[in-house]
Amino acid sequence: MIAGKGAGRAHCYGHRVDLFDAAAEDRGDAGKPLAVRMRPRTLDEVVGQDHLLVAGSPLRRLVDGNGAGSPAGPSSLILWGPPGTGKTTLAYLVSSATGRSFTELSAVNAGVKDVRAVVESARRQSGMSGRETVLFIDEVHRFSKTQQDALLPAVENRWVTLIAATTENPYFSVVSPLLSRSLLLTLAPLEDGGVEEVVRRAATDERGLGGAVTVSDEAMSHLLRVAGGDARRALTALEAGAGAVLAVGGTELDVSTLEAAVDRAALRYDRDGDQHYDVISAFIKSVRGSDVDAALHYLARMIEAGEDPRFIARRLVILASEDIGLADPTSLLAAVAAAEAVALIGMPEGRINLAQAVIHLTLAPKSNAVIVAVDAALADVRAGLAGTVPPHLRDAHYGGAGKVGSGKGYVYPHDQPGAVVAQQYAPDVVLPRTYYRPTRYGAESRLGELWETLRTRIRGS
Repeated sequence: MIAGKGAGRAHCYGHRVDLFDAAAEDRGDAGKPLAVRMRPRTLDEVVGQDHLLVAGSPLRRLVDGNGAGSPAGPSSLILWGPPGTGKTTLAYLVSSATGRSFTELSAVNAGVKDVRAVVESARRQSGMSGRETVLFIDEVHRFSKTQQDALLPAVENRWVTLIAATTENPYFSVVSPLLSRSLLLTLAPLEDGGVEEVVRRAATDERGLGGAVTVSDEAMSHLLRVAGGDARRALTALEAGAGAVLAVGGTELDVSTLEAAVDRAALRYDRDGDQHYDVISAFIKSVRGSDVDAALHYLARMIEAGEDPRFIARRLVILASEDIGLADPTSLLAAVAAAEAVALIGMPEGRINLAQAVIHLTLAPKSNAVIVAVDAALADVRAGLAGTVPPHLRDAHYGGAGKVGSGKGYVYPHDQPGAVVAQQYAPDVVLPRTYYRPTRYGAESRLGELWETLRTRIRGS
């Protein structure tokens, strides 16, 4: 079961707490959100992270009190996982189980000064009383490099047990020195079974709904779809639906009531985080793989999540040449037209232009011959295979050019039948190289035959 992230927190910067006071929590929980009331109080109540909770695991050792501060124990943890999987809950459990001092910083509003103040306070406390401090930093990926660097002395000297939570890939968002000194624990997205367990417990537990409302099978299925693996979202939806049921004197939450209470599932998609890169990657690969329905699905996810439509359009323009190229020359025109249309009319109407381009590009014959050709030519140039320009191709439009042989022997193609003439164009060093290798797909199949004919006439082979 997962706590509500940030909701109802009593432990903020500057406030240190001792052991978790369950009775005090019970007395003050009545008006708190359901997700907060159902926050796990022990590791055994945590759902869906069994791989982190086995006996002897670093997390177990931290909670049992024999991990942090010992030579073999971790002094810093980074909890990486999607929203609603329990990162904040685990941080609270680590601090509350052994009576460590607890300090929390939110990367959204804390500055370097705040970080240094916490570190200095922890250092003094460690030196005076030997008492450990747990420093929990939520959304650590929002910290700048300078802010993250300010944590290094505290981590290296074990003045604090750092627990940092992030929804973004820490290899991209956490500085290398801090990452190398931390134990990275990856929280898995909850399966539907785990989310259902959380919901049913909340429906029956006295801290939750206390059995006042039951959930129909159809409503449970819809709730799981709405949650999308996020237990906090599931509990929020359950609370909204249960409130609607109780308001009319009912006892069962059915699917129609739940749909009315929860208007639409909020997509888990961070335009600056992992989901951004994962979804655009799946989008491009679906277009490349010619699956129209999958491509439109990912397009819809990006649009609904508020992705910049210009970004989507730019990726389509790239794909039109990289993955289609001359197999369908009209694809680049379609992609550029969609980009211009989006810039001209904006959203939401621009979704139609994007969808048209997506369908066009997805169904187009595919060829990567263009990118292979240019990259092969670049590789040769970078390797030093440049060579001198053949004399007859050199610029002859300046005084004295004839004296050095520039332009001598050049045959003007337009003076010849078919505007094609046999003469050398490439430098000697790359003359035998072949970069463009047309595929047999779409319009490029005809280009392949044409290039063979032209190459024979130009090069004689």
